Amino acid sequence: MPLNRLAHYSIRTTDLEASRKFYTEVLGFRVGFRPDFKFPGIWLYLGAEDDKEYGTVHIIGIDPNDPSGLVEYLGDKSAEELIGTGTLDHIAFTATGLAEMRARLGRLGLPFRERTVPNLGLHQVFTEDPSGVTIELNYPAAEAA
Repeated sequence: MPLNRLAHYSIRTTDLEASRKFYTEVLGFRVGFRPDFKFPGIWLYLGAEDDKEYGTVHIIGIDPNDPSGLVEYLGDKSAEELIGTGTLDHIAFTATGLAEMRARLGRLGLPFRERTVPNLGLHQVFTEDPSGVTIELNYPAAEAA
């Protein structure tokens, strides 16, 4: 059976609210339905099509007073494993509105770097979420001109 597409990605975090703010206020996701798991978390959605699925980003909160629900469901991870992307380098999204994103990142004081990919007509903006996960935003290169 062939794979169809990426369903979602999940991030464990010790700061659920910082992750919520980044994904909603910076990237434009919205908080939506999430099953009643025995650990805190947020499911984030991009658009109406996403409503038929299970969200694009699953933020997994860690309850320091009772991590048993999370450990039981997904297993345990040390604090050292909860920063950055590990062997996964980055997550990428296609986007439009480069000028608005530059302004938003600047206004919020979030560092970012950018470059244009030769021969592809693609301009990339890289930033990091509060857990240190690198997010790549791909814009039409014409927007960078």
